[in-house]
Amino acid sequence: MRLLLLTIWGIFWCVEGRGQATLIDSLGVRHLQFTFNGMPVDLLVASAKNEEMVPKPVLFFCQGSMPKPLIINSDKGPYGVFPFKTDILTQHYHLVIAGKPAVPLASHVRNLGSNFVYTNQEGHLPEEYVVNNHPDFYISRNLFLLKKLGQMSWVARKQIVVAGHSEGAHIAAGMAVKSRRVSHLIYASGNPLGRIHDIIAQGRRRESDTDSTRFGESAFDYWKTVLKDKDARSAETGDPFYTTYTFSQPQLNAISHLKIPVLIMYGTKDTNAPLNDLLRVEVMKKGKRNFTFKPCINCEHNFFPVYSDGTVDHSQFNWDKVARFWGEWIAQSVNGKK
Repeated sequence: MRLLLLTIWGIFWCVEGRGQATLIDSLGVRHLQFTFNGMPVDLLVASAKNEEMVPKPVLFFCQGSMPKPLIINSDKGPYGVFPFKTDILTQHYHLVIAGKPAVPLASHVRNLGSNFVYTNQEGHLPEEYVVNNHPDFYISRNLFLLKKLGQMSWVARKQIVVAGHSEGAHIAAGMAVKSRRVSHLIYASGNPLGRIHDIIAQGRRRESDTDSTRFGESAFDYWKTVLKDKDARSAETGDPFYTTYTFSQPQLNAISHLKIPVLIMYGTKDTNAPLNDLLRVEVMKKGKRNFTFKPCINCEHNFFPVYSDGTVDHSQFNWDKVARFWGEWIAQSVNGKK
């Protein structure tokens, strides 16, 4: 009986593996896997067709928050791995993205929760994800991955662009601060004063003129609770206090001291916008010439337009425009125009 079960499991594993390989091929990406701190790390690489082995610079994209698989499938087909069309940038770069710890590479949308969040069979976030979901882990892991990628024959080592969106911007900035390998930083929709400021700002935005909606004050109460047990790395739901505390550490000063080309891009209707404006003021005070600020007027966190009444127009997808600007900015900075 045990032999029969093993045989059935082996057949299932092979079929599932072939199915995943087919899914990866359909997306036009390559799958690489490394081991960091004893844990497997999945990487997907998008390259121009038939140029997978042509030496090009790497653009390492740091995804935002929440434990989402890199590949999300649906009955209508898979979602894109990157938030933009990869061929906008693959003419000049190999695009790289790394998965979250203990989160599967691929999953069908029916097996995921709201916002495509992955949970285990008990309905909880994987323990290895919860424990390692903090900037120090991601920064160290990603720099390890850059070192490994630098050993690949298809990687041009003289230029490594690190880009991140939202929480990924925090990670990307940390990588740029810690490593000389990083030649360019793209900081998109980040918060240079950290996560808690964004939580407070979102709370204030929800408040009305009644006494019953003190969302901003609730955010301060939450922060007070975090500070009392800031080293806690376990949580039944959501992020542990350690995650919130570490992602709330300000980066404004460290970012403003960078000497490499830096692009700060954000929507002016994002709650993070005033703090990116503050970063711009500080950079100007320092007389820095290596920074480019690109405010996207009347756009929100994910660059969707916002109407005057506050509603978001999700029909206007601007991520492809964002990626085109990234490519143009990098080219200009390399040519000495920025």
